[in-house]
Amino acid sequence: MSYLEPSEFVTKMVDSGESKVYMSTKDTVIRAYMAGAVLGLAAMFAITVMVKTGSPLVGALLFPVGFIMLYLMKFDLLTGVFTLVPLAWLDKRPGVTIGQVLRNWGLVFVGNLGGALTVAFIMSFVLTYGYNVDGGAIATKVASIGESRTLGYKEQGLDGWLTIFMRGMLCNWMVSMGVVGAMVSTSATGKIVAMWMPVMLFFFMGFEHSIVNMFLFPFSIIMGGGFTVGDYLLWNELPTVLGNLVGGLVFVGLPLYYTHVKTSPDRTISK
Repeated sequence: MSYLEPSEFVTKMVDSGESKVYMSTKDTVIRAYMAGAVLGLAAMFAITVMVKTGSPLVGALLFPVGFIMLYLMKFDLLTGVFTLVPLAWLDKRPGVTIGQVLRNWGLVFVGNLGGALTVAFIMSFVLTYGYNVDGGAIATKVASIGESRTLGYKEQGLDGWLTIFMRGMLCNWMVSMGVVGAMVSTSATGKIVAMWMPVMLFFFMGFEHSIVNMFLFPFSIIMGGGFTVGDYLLWNELPTVLGNLVGGLVFVGLPLYYTHVKTSPDRTISK
């Protein structure tokens, strides 16, 4: 059958986390690099659609194409390994230590960042014909997004920082539901449908995804956004990464693991 029961696909989640820990440094970084690049292109695609159609909903409907492509190619996002890799440690898989979990997260972060920055540079070059002309409506839109989602939070101080943390948390709650949803089905069509809805939801709702932002904010700075790299790191990337970690692990990975793998005995009801 094309549908797997939770007890089956949650075991697949643990197996997947274990395999990512064992993966070589080369393979981990390359796969993460490609994931960051593909997601950057998907974000650029969605923004272009929004600018040309004037409809954020259409952009959100189409953005999941990039997420689906990178998942089917088995490329790795930091948001996904936040959810899956710790489960292998919790399950006491051989050789999986906290140090190995952190190593995987670090390598995936570096790879994602490299891929996202590469696409940010290429797209900025393409839009401006080698930085010789104005980037037009798309550049203006991206610059305004970057300013509102750094300086806009900064103006609110701690409340702004906590807001972006929670938006990051909600984001990876949905994205990880997409990752896990793909494991529910053994058919490509089923995987695509299961991933589409939660990823579309996060994008349309304006939640914060650390890898999308690795592309969006450097691209925004190049396109004339009036904020600094420090603003981006402190008032977007840092709280977003932490929120993504909490959202994926606490709201998706752990509940599934502790209710479908480490289950408690069923209650006995006396007659």
